[in-house]
Parts: sequence; C-alpha cells; structure tokens
Amino acid sequence: MVPARNGSMIPVIGFLICAAFIYLSFRDLWLNHQWRTELGFVKRNGTQFVLDGKPLYVNGWNSYWFMDHAVNEHSRYLVSEMLQTGAKLGLTVCRTWAFNDGGYNALQISPGRFDERVFKALDHVIAEAKKHDVRLLLSLVNNLQAYGGKSQYVQWAWQEGVGLSSSNDSFFFDPSIRKYFKNYLTALLTRKNSVTGIEYRNDPTIFAWELINEPRCTSDVSGDTLQDWIDEMTGFIKSIDDKHLLTVGLEGFYGPNSPKRLTVNPEQWPSELGTDFVRNSNSSNIDFASVHIYPDHWFHNQTFDEKLTFVVKWMQSHIEDGMKELQKPVLFAEFGLSNLNKDFEPSQRERFYRTIFDIVYKSAKRKKAGAGTLVWQLFMEGMEGFNDEFGIVPHEQDPMSKLMIEQSCRLGRVTGRLKEHKLRKLCSHKH
Repeated sequence: MVPARNGSMIPVIGFLICAAFIYLSFRDLWLNHQWRTELGFVKRNGTQFVLDGKPLYVNGWNSYWFMDHAVNEHSRYLVSEMLQTGAKLGLTVCRTWAFNDGGYNALQISPGRFDERVFKALDHVIAEAKKHDVRLLLSLVNNLQAYGGKSQYVQWAWQEGVGLSSSNDSFFFDPSIRKYFKNYLTALLTRKNSVTGIEYRNDPTIFAWELINEPRCTSDVSGDTLQDWIDEMTGFIKSIDDKHLLTVGLEGFYGPNSPKRLTVNPEQWPSELGTDFVRNSNSSNIDFASVHIYPDHWFHNQTFDEKLTFVVKWMQSHIEDGMKELQKPVLFAEFGLSNLNKDFEPSQRERFYRTIFDIVYKSAKRKKAGAGTLVWQLFMEGMEGFNDEFGIVPHEQDPMSKLMIEQSCRLGRVTGRLKEHKLRKLCSHKH
C-alpha cells in the first residue's frame, strides 16, 4: 500500500513544480507591468506641470549623494531613509546626480566605459524612489569639478590626443567631447533597470532630465557656444527619449543681450558667464526653466533684509519671464541660506524659506509660471562629511520641516490633490 500511495503523489508534485515554474516565469512580467502602469509621466501644459490631468506644483529637495551612497552596502540604507523622510514631509520630487565621471565610485570610468556596480546603485535609487512615491530630477553632468564634471571630459580628450583645447569650455565645442557625452547619454537613457526591468527612458519615476548643473561658458560671453551645445544635446536626448521633460539646469542669470541684466542680476559679473536665462530656456526642446537662489554667494556686504528684497525681485522676474517670454513652467531648483554668514541666526533661514515658499504658493493660486521649489540640501544624521553651509537634517518637529509640510499641504489644496491618501493623512494633523 505504501508504494501505491507514493505513486499517487507523483502527479501532485509534478503539478506543484510546474505551477512554481510558471509563477517564477511570469512574476517578473507581472511586477514589470505593475511598475509600468501605476505611475503616469509628468507632462506640461503651458506654464504648468500636469500629472493625471491635474496641475502639479513641486515641493521637493536636493540630495545629490544618492547614487554615491547606494554603491556600498553599509551606506545604501541612507537612500531609503532620506526618501522616506522626504515623503513624510509631503515632498514629491528629489533632484540628484545621475553622473560620476572618473575618480572614486565612478559611473563612467572612461569614455563609454561604465562600472556595472555603480549603474546598479543608480537602478536601486530609482527603484527606491518609486517605492516612496518620490520622483527624481536626474542631472546628467556637472559644470563644476565635483564628480568629474566637464573638466573630466576635457582631460579624457587630452589624454587620448584628440582634444582641441585644454580649456574646460572645450566641453561645449570640441567634437570628440560632444561624442563622448552623446555616448554617455545613450547608455544612460537606454539603460534597463536591473531592479524594475524598465529602461530609464520609459520610467515615469523619473520626473525629468537636467542637462547640466549650473552651466557657464566664460570663454564666449556672447552665449553662442553654450546655446549651440544646448540645442544639439537637447535634440539628441529627445530623439532617444520623448517621454520625459527636460531642463537646462541654469542658475537664472540674464545675458548681455537681455534688458534685465542690469536691473535684476545680482551684479555685473553674471552677464559675462556665457549664459542667458531667457535665450537658453527658450530652446525648442526645453520643457521648463530652472533657477537657483544664492544671494550669500552672489553679493558681498549685503544685510539679510537686503538679500530677502533681492530674492523677491529675482523670483518674480523669472516667473514673469515664464509667463510672457517662455510660456513654460519655472522651477526654483536650488536655494539656500548660508549658516556661515556673520549675522546668521536659525530664524533667518525660516524667514528666507517662507519668503520663497510664499511666492510659489501665490503663483500657484494665480495659475502663473512659478512651478515649485527644491531645497538645497537635505541629508541624514551621520553624514556630516556631505554637509555644506546650506545643509539641513530634517526632523518632524523642527521649524524648517514644519514649513515644508505646510507648503506641501497648501499646494495640495490649490491643485485639488489634498484628497490623495498621503497628503490627506499628512495635512489632517496639526504640526
């Protein structure tokens, strides 16, 4: 009797093995489908960002260090913790680096050569952002030297004997370097995420691409060199990925041909950097304009109240440009108040943030072009080495965090998104 009973189990075991095989085979497809269908892409309609048919105003932050920390097992958890903390404040977009060229933990080791370990770290960052309902504004190269930047590309061309000039600005005009950068763009945009199975260009977790962080081309004050590069690279990106929004990554300075260069720029020098807010942002493939706000670095010997007066004028000028000159949203993608100022008091930072948040809120209420803000920068406890004079570790009870929650809630009211589960729960509590 025993052999007969065992024999009758064989078909059952076979069925279970077959079922398990089918489950494992189709699970990834099902998960992939889930990742694809849950989120919609952020789009723009005139001067507004739009998501699922409703206006979207951004309240977010910068944590440039995500990919770098996701490379190593011992620090990877900080990415999830920061995303979770941001989500608890109602923040919906985080700007972070999708580049690291040459040097330690480089994504691009040399032109066209990538470290798969680091690419998997970026995969992880994107997958974690999706889990926490946060979208990413991914910056593609640095004008500054940190994490490689344009100087690394110039150095590569020089080392290979193909560089036209040792000037960092040759990044913008050297044909070999342009080719390097296009190869990098192709690799990144068509990357298939090892966690989600989705190519970056098809992933709505990515809010938008930022072409370059704070571009400057001082060797050509006219701005023609930078403008040619912007037109070529944005056209190239859109030929591969026409689903995502695209911005330049400007600081917002007015160029030599702009009538505002003398009345709105902080001083004379910004009009001699080879950039122009209106001209650069008007490029046909650019979907929204970006502006930074750093009066501490731009002025000398101004009082705090004078800086606040400047901030109001600076923001209102760019929102007006978004409405009249560009017909595009304007995102204030970096702003901060330095704690190194001689007269610095923590309460000043609260006033500074509130001034900026109020201007965007009023713009949102009036359906104008001020499309949102990204605080520079948030980081977690134990990361003091990544802090700078603007850094903030958010805690639920501190004044800065309360201010960010308040902004999330009032923007939610303006857009009719307050009924969405997370915002409803967050904004029903008194902070």
